[in-house]
Amino acid sequence: MKALKSFCNWFKSPSKMAVGVVVLLSAIAGVLLWGGFNLAIEETSTEEFCSQCHMNDVVPEYRQTIHYTNHSGVRAACADCHLPHEFIPKWVRKVQAAKEVYSYFMGHVDTKEKFEAKRLEMAQNEWKRMKANNSQECRNCHNFNSMDFSQQKSVAERMHTAAMAEGKTCIDCHKGIAHQLPDMHGVKSGFLSEDAKKEEK
Repeated sequence: MKALKSFCNWFKSPSKMAVGVVVLLSAIAGVLLWGGFNLAIEETSTEEFCSQCHMNDVVPEYRQTIHYTNHSGVRAACADCHLPHEFIPKWVRKVQAAKEVYSYFMGHVDTKEKFEAKRLEMAQNEWKRMKANNSQECRNCHNFNSMDFSQQKSVAERMHTAAMAEGKTCIDCHKGIAHQLPDMHGVKSGFLSEDAKKEEK
């Protein structure tokens, strides 16, 4: 009982050294947690990680596009397009992606056939997300204000000029830019890139 009373008295008025130890340990724990969270974000944002579930569907498609191999050698990885770069939106998207990982392991899209059956729904969800954020992930690399339209093909110059005037965003026209389009029969697809139009037919 005496020991308990002593502890309570100490707890009510801890020494400066005890407070210092608690503050130091809290700071170390905070740094470790912060570092661990960031490491987890980085490790789960690599093509290798994404390929664990998507090697039989969208990864091979992506590897056939200009975003994977091009004359400049600049590659847009999975996370560049599917994960916001800003801190809070990145965490929100990661939480949403956890549900998608759960769905995969529950067997909802764990085969190519199941994936194809859900492709339109998943694509529409992603297009909606990109439309809502003004295609921010695209704009991290491609920005109307940085484009020299005179260096573009005439059709691209015309389409980009019209898109700017009409307030359109990248995903309005470039739905089929990095992956095959789902079966779009009976779906109003809006403007698509030339490659996307070919995929749609």
